[in-house]
Amino acid sequence: MSETLPQIVLVGRPNVGKSTLFNRLIRSNRAITHDRPGVTRDRMEGVVRRKSLPPFGIVDTGGITLNAHAAVVEGPEGIRGFESQILRQTEAALASAAAVAFVVDGRDGLLPLDEHLAAHIRRKGLPTLCVVNKTDGMEREDEHLAEFHCLGFPLLAVSAEHGHNINALLEELVALLPAGHSAAPPEPPALRLAMLGRPNAGKSSLINAISGEERMIVSDVAGTTRDSVDVRFQRDGQEYVFVDTAGIRRRTRVTDRVEKYSVNSAIKSSTKAHVTLLTLDATEGVSQQDKRLIDMLNTRKTPFMVLVNKCDLVPRDALERLKKNVAGMLAFCSHVPLLAVSALTGRDLQKILPLARKIREECGVRIPTGQLNRAMEEALARNQPPVVKRARAKFFYLTQAETEPPTFVFFVSDAERVPENYVRYLERILRKIFGIVHAPLRLHLRSSHKKKER
Repeated sequence: MSETLPQIVLVGRPNVGKSTLFNRLIRSNRAITHDRPGVTRDRMEGVVRRKSLPPFGIVDTGGITLNAHAAVVEGPEGIRGFESQILRQTEAALASAAAVAFVVDGRDGLLPLDEHLAAHIRRKGLPTLCVVNKTDGMEREDEHLAEFHCLGFPLLAVSAEHGHNINALLEELVALLPAGHSAAPPEPPALRLAMLGRPNAGKSSLINAISGEERMIVSDVAGTTRDSVDVRFQRDGQEYVFVDTAGIRRRTRVTDRVEKYSVNSAIKSSTKAHVTLLTLDATEGVSQQDKRLIDMLNTRKTPFMVLVNKCDLVPRDALERLKKNVAGMLAFCSHVPLLAVSALTGRDLQKILPLARKIREECGVRIPTGQLNRAMEEALARNQPPVVKRARAKFFYLTQAETEPPTFVFFVSDAERVPENYVRYLERILRKIFGIVHAPLRLHLRSSHKKKER
């Protein structure tokens, strides 16, 4: 989310429907929602856009459990052990917020946790609207609102799940924004980087270390991250968005419904990112799941690099063996860069962003047809296609069909006479001639019995 937009932070105790409301406001199922309390842990940012209203930022946060002295107390099972980190994440969001949407549950009524949190918010001095969620229909509004008047905030009854009063909520939220807020400058182009890997590989720690901000909750407990969380930051004039994702385990081991949502969201995030950072754990070695993820990314021609994290925790000879093992797994996609890094010590972290930029630039390469066909003729002169079934395929013409990734189409006399190893040779030549080092390439062979006009 652009830092130029004023932000409204959704705050509330666990399971009052903040994430459902967040999704409703941004018109996207970004945040995982579930009846189980404590599904959201990290803060998540989005932008609310409607034709008749100025855009503004919205921040979803985890459920907060405070006592009368504003100290964290043990929350429900979903957030147990993370209460302090969730509060820190929310406090960081409130530090730059323009206003607060304090979300409560109209069905549950006013609880002590609501009162304690309301007192904490009141001390912030920010414009605040109390959003009484889970109110379905006007006939129940007065009943649901009654006991929340004592909090001293303006009230509005809504149903995030069914959309009741959402338009009124939007108008009330805009009214909380600073005077003069009417439009936002264009969103700066950002390089989107998706973190992918098994649980506890250190993806969140890497994001915190590279962005220079403690944006993600880090824990030794595998599965701490559940939502795919966007972390926007700037470095050397370039905007970046890190998408941290839940750890991906073998499908047969994923029995928890929330984890299934998390895994699906993680894989979906990798398809929407410009570059994916597949993170391995040096202390755990390479698993079958890591191999499956590499195969998936390569098959989909996803631009990606491999990061071997926690390399400071293994002996040098063991790390070299691991890197050799991973390089062997990348034999069929040898263009993929491999870095041994450490979120703890900072080893080689400075290489990640420039490498991601280079991959992104290569993905957008567009090569004129004349240069492509000269390259094809050079490749054929160096190494003719082999004779297959007593005949040699004739290559007529080469064109680029699309970018992201660069996709090239060879018109040949008979595509079935071109073996796979010769296609890999052609890819190597194109990469060398045009300097496409790390981006994935697609090569298609199309049978044609006559030479195309140039």
